Amino acid sequence: MNNKYIVRQPIKDRDSNVIGYELLYYGENQAFGADSPSSSGETNVSTTSASNAPAFRNDFAAANAIYNFLTQNTDKALTGTLNFMTFTPTLLMKSAPRLFKKTELVIQIEDNVIIYPLAMNFVQKFAKEGYKIAVNEFRFAPRYLALMDKIHYIKLNFSTTSVTTLSNIIELAHSMDKKCIATNITNEELYNCAINLRADALEGTFVAEKLSSKAHTSGYLQSNFFRLIVAITQDEPDIDEIEQLVSQDASMVFGLLRMANSVYFSSKHRSTTIRQAIMTLGLGQLRQWIYFLSASNAENEIDPSSEEFLKLSFLRANFCSVLSDYTQKTLSISKGDAYLIGMFSTLGCLVDAPMEEILAEVPVADEVKDALLYQKGPAGKLYSLLLSYERADWDRITTLADELHIPTNLLTSLYFDSVDRANMIWARITAPAHLPDENV
Repeated sequence: MNNKYIVRQPIKDRDSNVIGYELLYYGENQAFGADSPSSSGETNVSTTSASNAPAFRNDFAAANAIYNFLTQNTDKALTGTLNFMTFTPTLLMKSAPRLFKKTELVIQIEDNVIIYPLAMNFVQKFAKEGYKIAVNEFRFAPRYLALMDKIHYIKLNFSTTSVTTLSNIIELAHSMDKKCIATNITNEELYNCAINLRADALEGTFVAEKLSSKAHTSGYLQSNFFRLIVAITQDEPDIDEIEQLVSQDASMVFGLLRMANSVYFSSKHRSTTIRQAIMTLGLGQLRQWIYFLSASNAENEIDPSSEEFLKLSFLRANFCSVLSDYTQKTLSISKGDAYLIGMFSTLGCLVDAPMEEILAEVPVADEVKDALLYQKGPAGKLYSLLLSYERADWDRITTLADELHIPTNLLTSLYFDSVDRANMIWARITAPAHLPDENV
């Protein structure tokens, strides 16, 4: 069976703010996207010409599978953000870019497009229509120079290109008002090099996982707090609604569990779920806790980096939760624990303390702790699958999914369903909200 996967990888500016996502995809044993992040050594299709018929047929098969998926799912996860996507000659000739809004797409091209005349005609046409163009593995060669007036982004592989060459390209590109994106940033050394050479944005596994220093905060989503205040001050508060609102903020979940299991509320039974914590506190104490947090949060507005980590935690929680539906035979943890694995996976970025200390303050299951700290046990495999999917580690994805008995042909759909759900709920909880003494 040929596996087909699609993954989003964040592209961040120099201040670690996400400016868009690279759409990486894999099909028919070929990987497409930035610098082939697969640990298996898969490489992008870099040469396709009319005389290379077998390669073109493989390209067509992979691109056709991706095209069919995008046709069905573009309205889910690929809207509302800037998407960088590598288009093969086949995808260009199928007019695949038109599946996206011009304001939400950057068309990436490689050598196999530049040396293919018919595909290049499509690139020129899309550029005239207002689509932005990016070039992977850019170099100042004649075939690239003919495109300079159409190029908006230049993508440079920092792991395979000399520092001197990179410096020269970036300096010249900036003189021509082109943005430079450093790709394949896999470690701190490459990250610092890209920053020192004044790259405009960065991408790679290290960038995706880098902990921004200003993201260390215990801030909460203000709009979500307002909704929680409204819910908690009703004459007959809806516990289900309160539980749902709390579950949408990783920092709030952590704070509630820590509060419910403090000495003040000590009891024979530890609160290991959000609902148990709510019932332990009771509505009176819960109201006091919410008001206290609201007051302490008033002068501590959350910064964009922290907000991105909160959004990621919610996406991961949803993905882990839905994956757990397929792992009853291999996992001993509950669906709620699977949710907590995803939700707590970013706490190291949101709370200024080591993950070991953070998890020591809340009574989560040992399987959850082992998964988050050491990626041990079946739950650790679930967490590893989540991380491998985000890193586009194609071989590892397949191996872990098989071990957990999760159908590989469903992974991409489950992932983008989770992205879609996270985006919809995120839009709702970050929309302006009213305090209870206002007209609501």
